[in-house]
Formats: sequence, structure tokens, C-alpha cells
Amino acid sequence: MTRERLYLFDTTLRDGAQTNGVDFTLHDKQLIAAMLDDLGIDYIEGGYPGANPTDTEFFSKKPKLDHAAFTAFGMTRRPGRSASNDPGLAMLLEAKADAICFVAKASAYQVRVALETTNEENLASIRDSVGAAKAAGREVMLDCEHFFDGYKEDAAFALACAKAAYDSGARWVVLCDTNGGTMPHEVTEIVGEVIKRIPGSHVGIHAHNDTEQAVANSLAAVRAGARQIQGTLNGLGERCGNANLCSLIPTLRLKREFADAFEIGVSAEKMATLMRVSRTLDDMLNRAPDRHAAYVGESAFVTKTGIHASAVLKDPHTYEHIAPEAVGNHRKVLVSDQAGRSNVIAELERAGIPFDKADPKLLRLVEEMKEREAAGYAYESANASFDLLARRTLGKVPEYFRVEQFDVNTEQRYNSGGQRVTVAMAVVKVDVAGEMLISAAEGNGPVNALDVALRKDLGKYQKYIDGLKLIDYRVRILNGGTEAVTRVLIESEDEEGERWTTVGVSPNIIDASFQALMDSVVYKLVKSNAPA
Repeated sequence: MTRERLYLFDTTLRDGAQTNGVDFTLHDKQLIAAMLDDLGIDYIEGGYPGANPTDTEFFSKKPKLDHAAFTAFGMTRRPGRSASNDPGLAMLLEAKADAICFVAKASAYQVRVALETTNEENLASIRDSVGAAKAAGREVMLDCEHFFDGYKEDAAFALACAKAAYDSGARWVVLCDTNGGTMPHEVTEIVGEVIKRIPGSHVGIHAHNDTEQAVANSLAAVRAGARQIQGTLNGLGERCGNANLCSLIPTLRLKREFADAFEIGVSAEKMATLMRVSRTLDDMLNRAPDRHAAYVGESAFVTKTGIHASAVLKDPHTYEHIAPEAVGNHRKVLVSDQAGRSNVIAELERAGIPFDKADPKLLRLVEEMKEREAAGYAYESANASFDLLARRTLGKVPEYFRVEQFDVNTEQRYNSGGQRVTVAMAVVKVDVAGEMLISAAEGNGPVNALDVALRKDLGKYQKYIDGLKLIDYRVRILNGGTEAVTRVLIESEDEEGERWTTVGVSPNIIDASFQALMDSVVYKLVKSNAPA
């Protein structure tokens, strides 16, 4: 049976950036775009060229994407201007993007009150803008803002907006539930009316989550004939967020109603990385992951003591609607040593660490993991630290060097220009095969100074770490009060472009940071097969 193609459009870098507390850097956007492309997303909306310096710079050079169409977002021409004399439209056409997604009002009320123009001028703006982008050789789509509310108010005008875009050459006409208040049965009915006039293969859905139904409304639109779904990773977005692609992707691939009828660009292999993708985004934003998120939450496949736990041990699928591994998650039975052991074995297999299932050290690793996670360590987010913990427990990490002592000082003073500056100085004393090495370094903060000093001179191991650099540093306070515990996550990169994350936990932020820095250096030596 031939399956229809569904297209996934990610708006994390624009809609997600409107989330309270989220502020993407240019580097963040580049990393997330690459991650989405690797996942198999069809369209990546990078932002709004001209709206801010970050987005403008992001679109000054098209990122290298193997699969996704890089998409710029912006408004149709302003009322009263021509398409050739609108600065916003010019910025969109100049952006280094494969596609352009315009936004236009599809509500007569919004046109009258927000735009203060006429219905006729709004329709002309849609036609002119789509036509200009089409003539420039771009794939074009139109987000029909407030479409569902507009349809309920004046169906003829809402449909006219959608039809104007399609007739002018738009590849996709996207119906937006901008206020997030539409019910699934209304979506089904209204999308059904739209596809009587526009082929469903050209219709998309953009749902907000204000009634906790954005995923349900997106699926309802697909049932009614829409073939593009817009959403964000982890459901990021303003107010209550957008349709969550981390829920939609596995539903579309694993639930028979959709899996038998449709195919998407995310393969089974890539879907198995979904939990890691979700967690990576949270870590980049320094947000605590939603433990109870569908599919990818830490508790999504956790069973706790009692009759449910017994049932799961006899038949894992008793309380699981999918195999956890399909989305990169794993099963946990909180009170079971057997479950704890199997979880650790699964992690060892994922990390490619050789082990013997009969080795009694595995049980010790299980206990060590439990104790450390209770203390605040997060190994799901720190692959390199887990690797080292496992290897150390199994007796497979050499002691390349030993830090005998370190000292960090921070000083405020006036520089030669009379400006008040803060300078950090670190000194590290290291024993490398009996040779004592002392290194000192300044940095723009205590952690930076400590990092530079630690890696300044490791004797015979220096050549292995010359290309190592710290590229991200994240801090989370695990509990408040005077006895607060701090978790530090450090992302590192080597000369080959490989990246890894290490973790440290301590009431002292410098101590936590040093743990993570040490793990990063030792992991690099292990990875490089440095001789003991």
C-alpha cells in the first residue's frame, strides 16, 4: 500500500524563541538547526530576518543542511506599499534561505482592528508577496494567522485569504490556530471545508497549546486532509506553547492509524535519538526537562513498586504503549535491582563500553549510579561523565595524572585605563608520572581561569589535549537555601569537531566546575588512546 507523505515544519527557532525565558544565541541557532536537520525535519524556520541582529546574521549565510529546507519568516507587504518598495519584504528576499513563510491575517476582525486596512488590500498584499517570492525562485508558504477564529467569524473571507495564496503559487497554505482555543472537532470540520477548495497536499496546520490540545488538533487536521504539520521541540512557544514535535513524531510513526497511511522524513533510527534531542535542547536553554513529558520524559516509562511493577517485570508492555527504546528512552522499575542493572547495561551498550554481564562490578556500578543521581548527577545529559564512571568502576581508566592542589582567586581592580575590572587567577599543581607541574592562568572568570590553567601543561599528555576547548558552561541550582547544591554541565569540543558533556555536583560551584573540567580532560585522553 502506498503511503502519503506528511511534511514536518519546525518553528523552534522562531516560535520557540518567544517562550518566556528563552533567548537563543547565534551559536544556539546553528546547533539546533543542525540537530533538527539530522533528525529528519523537512523545514526549519530560522527566524525573522531584519527583526533582530541575531536573526539577520543567521540568514546572512545559509547553514549547511543535508535534508531540511531553511526557511525565513516574515510579513507580507505592508498595506499601502508595493511589493518592490517594502523593506521587510526586501529583507526576506535577500535572506539566504530556501523557502519563505509569510504571515498574513485571515480574520476580517484582525484586518480591520490590527492592520487598519480593508479586506481587499489584505488579499492584494497576500497575492503580491507570494508572487514576488515565487518570482525570486523561493518555495513559498503562507501562515494564515487567526484562521480558525476568522473562519468562525467570516468564513468567506478566511477562505479567500487561503485561496489567494494558493492561486498565487504558494506551495503550502498553513491554517493557524493562533489563540489556541479551537477544539479538535472544529479543526476537523474547518480543514475539511478548506480542502474542498485547496488540495490537502498543499494545506498545513499550525496549532497553539492554550487548551492542551495542540497535538490533538494537529492530528485532527491530518485526519481531515492537511499534509504539513508545524510545531516545536518540547512544545516551546509563547503563552502555553505550540504543538510538540517530540510527541507528534512518534505518534505519526508508531500509531497504526497514521503509520499505515503516512510516511515522514524522520526514520526509525533517527526517532531513537528523540529523547537525546529533547534533552539537549533543554540543556542548552538551562531548563529542567519535563520528567512527565510524553515519550521523552524521564518518567514516561517509569513504574514504581507494587502490582504495576510486578506486571512490568513479567510483561514490559503491560503499562507501556510503545517500546521505550523506539524514542531513545528506557524502562525503569524504581525498586528493582534487576531493572537498575538492565538500565545500566543498556547505557553501557549505547556507549559502546565492553563488559561482562556476569561481572559483579556491574552491581557496584548500579549502586554508584543510584547514589550519584540521588546527589544530583545527571548522566543522561553527560555522556562523557557516564563513560568515565562506568570505566572507572569496571577498572578500565588509567590515572594519567593527579591534581595535587588548585587555587582560584578573583580580584577587582582598576586597569591602566582607569576602568574597574574583575580578574580571575588560577594555579594548578599536577603530578604527571612523578613529575610535579605547576601552571597559572588568568581568565574572564574563575572557571575560565581554572580551565586554562589545568590544560596549560600536562607534560607528556599535552599533545593530546592541545585541540580541546570548552564551548558551553551551564549551572543549575538543585535546591535552594543556605545548603544549595550546584550542578555544572560543561560541553567540550576537540580538534576533530567531536563534542561531549561532563557533569560535576557540589555545594561549591568551583568544586562542581572542576569535577566537570577534569572529566572532560580525562575523557579526551581515553578517547585518544593516550598511553598510561
